Amino acid sequence: MLSKPEQNLIKIYEKSFCENWALEAVTDYGTTNTLTYAQLAENIAKVHLLFKQAGIEQGDKVAVMGKNNANWVTTFLATVTYGAIIVPILQDFKANDAIHIVNHSESKLLFITDLIWENIDAEQVPDLKAVLSLNNMDMIISRLPMEQAVDKMTIEELFAEHYPNGFSKEDIQYAERSNAELASINYTSGTTGFSKGVMTPANALAGNILFGFKTGLVFPGCRHVAFLPLAHAYGCAFDFLACLAAGGHTYLIGRTPSAKILLKAFADVKPTVILSVPLILEKIYKKMIQPQISKTPVSWVLKVPLLDQVVLGKIREKLMEAFGGEFKEVIIGGAPLNAEVEAFLRRIKFPLTIGYGMTETAPLISFTHWEEFRAQSCGQVLDGLMEARIADANAEGVGEIQVRGEHVMMGYYKNEEATAQSFTEDGWLRTGDLGTIDEDGFIYIKGRCKTMLLGPSGQNIYPEEIEAKINNMPYVLESLVLQKEDTRLVALVCPDFEAVDADKLTQEQLEAIMDENRKLVNTELAAYEQISIVKLYTHEFEKTPKKSIKRFLYEA
Repeated sequence: MLSKPEQNLIKIYEKSFCENWALEAVTDYGTTNTLTYAQLAENIAKVHLLFKQAGIEQGDKVAVMGKNNANWVTTFLATVTYGAIIVPILQDFKANDAIHIVNHSESKLLFITDLIWENIDAEQVPDLKAVLSLNNMDMIISRLPMEQAVDKMTIEELFAEHYPNGFSKEDIQYAERSNAELASINYTSGTTGFSKGVMTPANALAGNILFGFKTGLVFPGCRHVAFLPLAHAYGCAFDFLACLAAGGHTYLIGRTPSAKILLKAFADVKPTVILSVPLILEKIYKKMIQPQISKTPVSWVLKVPLLDQVVLGKIREKLMEAFGGEFKEVIIGGAPLNAEVEAFLRRIKFPLTIGYGMTETAPLISFTHWEEFRAQSCGQVLDGLMEARIADANAEGVGEIQVRGEHVMMGYYKNEEATAQSFTEDGWLRTGDLGTIDEDGFIYIKGRCKTMLLGPSGQNIYPEEIEAKINNMPYVLESLVLQKEDTRLVALVCPDFEAVDADKLTQEQLEAIMDENRKLVNTELAAYEQISIVKLYTHEFEKTPKKSIKRFLYEA
C-alpha cells in the first residue's frame, strides 16, 4: 500500500534551519563563499521581502537560470518556502529556448547569470516584472513602479525595518501550503514546440527527500559535491534538497565537471555519498584503472587465483581514496552504466549502485543500496512510495515499464494532450522504457521505446528536435541523430539527390555543404546537443507503416 509523505515540504525546511542554525549549509567550491544555515535563512528572508515588494503572490512563477551556486540555492528555497512556484532552467539552453520557457511558464521574475542574460533580448520577455543577477543578486532590469523598487539597497532597508533586532530562528515562519499543491515546473526541453513543463507537486519532492532520510543517503553532517546541474531533477533532489533538509553541507561546482576537477573536489571535500551519471564514472575508470589492468604483468596476475585478489584489493583501495575515502556509495542514474565498467567495479567490490527515475517522478522510481544490489538491475521499486508494472510484455517478459505513486507528476503545464498521452486510462505513467521486473521488485532496463538520449551530465536530448532543424538545411531529405558510446552525437543524413543532381554538385561539394549545415545547426543547439559529425546515407531510411524511421536498425 502506498503512503503519502508524512511531513510537509515547507515545514521540513523550517525545522532544518532551526535545528542546524550554526552549521555550514552551502559552499561555492573553489571560493571562500560559505553560508551557514543561519546565513542562508537570512538570505531567504531578504528574497521573501523582495517578492512581497514586487507583488509576487503564492502560486506565481519564478524562473532561475544559471550555474550551480549559493544564490541559485537561495532563489529555489526562497521561492518554494514563499509558496510560489519555481521554474528551473538548464543553463545550457539557448537564449530562444530560455525565452520560450519564461513566457510559456508565465514567470514574473527571473534570476539569471549575467553572461546568459547578455544573450537575451529583454523585449522578448515582456511579462517579467524584474530580472535579477545570480552573480550578486543585483537588479538587472525592473518594470516595477518606483514604490515597488527591488534593488539591493531597498531590500536591505526593508530587512532592517522588519528585523530591527536581527534575524533569528523565531523569525522563520514560511508559507502554509499543502503537499498536494504545485511546487515546481521543470522543463524537459527548451525548444519551442517541443517543450514540456513537468508539474511537480510538493508531495513528490517531499517523498524523495524523506526516502533519502530513511535510507541514510542524507543525514546530519553529510557532505555532498553537487556537480550535476541543480536544474536537473536528479542532482536537485539529493545533492541539494535532501542534503539541506537533513542538515548536511552541499559543495556547489558551477564548472563543467571534468575528471580532474571532480577528483580534486572529492579529495578536498571527502563526500559521504556521490551522485553521478555513467559517463563520469566511465571516464575515471578509463583514466585510473584501465591503463593499470591492461599492462601485461597485471593482466596476467588477474588470471591467477588468490594473486588476483591481492591486485584487485590494491586497485579498490586506490579508487576508494580517489573518491575521497569516506563515501558510503556511488549512485549512478540517468542512463545504463557500461557493462564492462560495472562488471569490473563489482569484481573489486566497489560500493556502486544504480538507481532509476525520470524528471516526471522527481526523480526516483527504484533504488537499492549497493550491498543488496543485483547486477544489471537499476534497483528495487521504492517500497511504500511507488509501484511499477510491465505492460504488453512479450514472450521474454519484456514490455513497457509503467509506474504510479507519490513521486509522479501532476501532468505537463498547459499541455493536456501530452499529459493524456503519458498516462494510461487507469492512471499509470508511461515511462517509455522497456524492461522487466523480478519477483522482488528489481527493475531491469532492456531499452527505450522513447527516443530520448542522455547528455554527459544527465541532460535530456530529444533527437527529433535536432532532426527537425537538420531537415530544414539545404540538400537534406531526412536525417537521423544517434549517439556514440562516448555520448557524442552523429547525424546520419540522406541527401536530397534530386536537388544535388539538379545543381550538379560533386561529392566533395556535397560533403562540404553538409559540414556547413552541421556548423549552422550547432549554433542553435545547447553544448550537450552538438553534432560532432555528419555521415551521408545513400538511401532513404527504413520506416514503419506509420512512416516513422526504424531507429533500431541504425548505429552511430
